Amino acid sequence: MIKNPIWIFVFSLFVFIVFLPSYSKMQDLKENNREYAEQIAVLKQKNDELVEENRRLEEDPFYLEKVAREKMGLIKEGEVVYKITPVSQE
Repeated sequence: MIKNPIWIFVFSLFVFIVFLPSYSKMQDLKENNREYAEQIAVLKQKNDELVEENRRLEEDPFYLEKVAREKMGLIKEGEVVYKITPVSQE
């Protein structure tokens, strides 16, 4: 009568030992998959933003002028640029 529970325990222990590493690896792979999915979502959003900015640079002359003035420091012919530096208080 006691042999049957012992065999069940031994069999359960064997199954646990055999399948635990593969189960752990599967969980690690699922976690990696979730992280990659999040990275893909972030990159897709950034790509959409860049596509929109590219479209605006190609089609919107006012936006193009704004970017040229702010980021590249360009000015129109005949314009005078005044740079104001803040006074530090001591």
